[in-house]
Amino acid sequence: MPRPLRVAIVGAGPAGIYAADALLKSDTAAAPGVSIDLFERMPAPFGLIRYGVAPDHPRIKGIVAALHQVLDKPQVRLFGNVDYPSDISLDDLRSFYDAVIFSTGATADRALTIPGIDLDGSYGAADFVSWYDGHPDVPRTWPLDAEKVAVLGVGNVALDVARILAKTADELLPTEIPANVYDGLKANRAREIHVFGRRGPAQAKFSPMELRELDHSPTIEVIVDPEDIDYDEGSITTRRGNKQADMVAKTLENWAIRDVGTRPHKLFLHFFESPVEILGEDGQVTGLRTERTELDGTGNVKGTGVFKDWDLGSVYRAVGYLSDELPKLPWDAASGTVPDEGGRVIDGSGAHVASTYVTGWIRRGPVGLIGHTKGDANETVANLLADHSEGRLRAPAAPAPEAVDAFLTEREVRFTTWEGWYKLDAAEKALGEPQGRERVKLVEREDMLRESGA
Repeated sequence: MPRPLRVAIVGAGPAGIYAADALLKSDTAAAPGVSIDLFERMPAPFGLIRYGVAPDHPRIKGIVAALHQVLDKPQVRLFGNVDYPSDISLDDLRSFYDAVIFSTGATADRALTIPGIDLDGSYGAADFVSWYDGHPDVPRTWPLDAEKVAVLGVGNVALDVARILAKTADELLPTEIPANVYDGLKANRAREIHVFGRRGPAQAKFSPMELRELDHSPTIEVIVDPEDIDYDEGSITTRRGNKQADMVAKTLENWAIRDVGTRPHKLFLHFFESPVEILGEDGQVTGLRTERTELDGTGNVKGTGVFKDWDLGSVYRAVGYLSDELPKLPWDAASGTVPDEGGRVIDGSGAHVASTYVTGWIRRGPVGLIGHTKGDANETVANLLADHSEGRLRAPAAPAPEAVDAFLTEREVRFTTWEGWYKLDAAEKALGEPQGRERVKLVEREDMLRESGA
């Protein structure tokens, strides 16, 4: 009797779980069946949703309910707190599985090469997000002593960073933020947040809902300069062809023409200001220099030679995420991705690396919303199954599922399971209950492992 198709998925965030879902819905799942193991370096699953989504976005975290349904399936197992490649290598995975899918996402900050970027008080948005989301591998404190703060970038991550900096700690207390984050935000001195984009309103990468949420806080006054509302032919074309871009532009227009209110924290959205240097004294950020830009007719901008210095105490760059290089796999350093064709990993000669696949941000870079990874997963899995049906997959030496447990146990890898997630989930909810909160997130890796029963 033929055995089930054995697939390892490295990375248990949305991209990896969507790949598991696509496998479960395939004809192969009916006969001869599929057997899927997800490997996750964190003790808990869900990747970006747990450690990349702002805590005041519970509706996005609602995606977890759908992901739960996938991980609840008996054909799926979770191995948490298992790091690739230190705990399990590519050769190890190939010995246990017919195919390996990498879905490791992107957690580092993309570089911004301007003078002063290394000054104290200059931060990457990804590091700050990891801090306020309670990531176990970052420091427990964050310096929040600047009264005037810059955020560079006009995407949703920039909005998240700006909003968390502008809100009060008590506004965020009903969320799942851990105690150390609440204490840190309680000491936050920021009163002015300045978000800078080098292009115009039509080119902003905000999602409309995320942008409008800025204005919902009783403590945040959102301010847009009417002089920054400008469009050229390329911008008008963008608005006509992109409903989201048009909605964003309309929201910004409405904010630009209203009177400035009295809410205590001011959040300025600046357009046509290109950062050229972070200013400092004695190694510490003291300001930001920008060059005014103007539209060139195509929706792009050019410099005007007019510079402005802004008095600021810290600068956060939110100019994009970058994936970590995966050992033993081909790598495109410029894009921070694994080269592929349809999800099949390809080497320098363009040949498919047998039984090896990618999906999500490690495949196409950190662009798009969480739901966009579904299309990636479906394409990758379709090609994996085609390779399986045509006999192109390598046969593993030890395909029995228990061989993986024995391997990790012999290596003394302390791994968590899906059953362990339910225990951790219950422990976090119990921490929140006395305060009337849905949960309080555990931060320390050891605490997570203990509550998971690892």
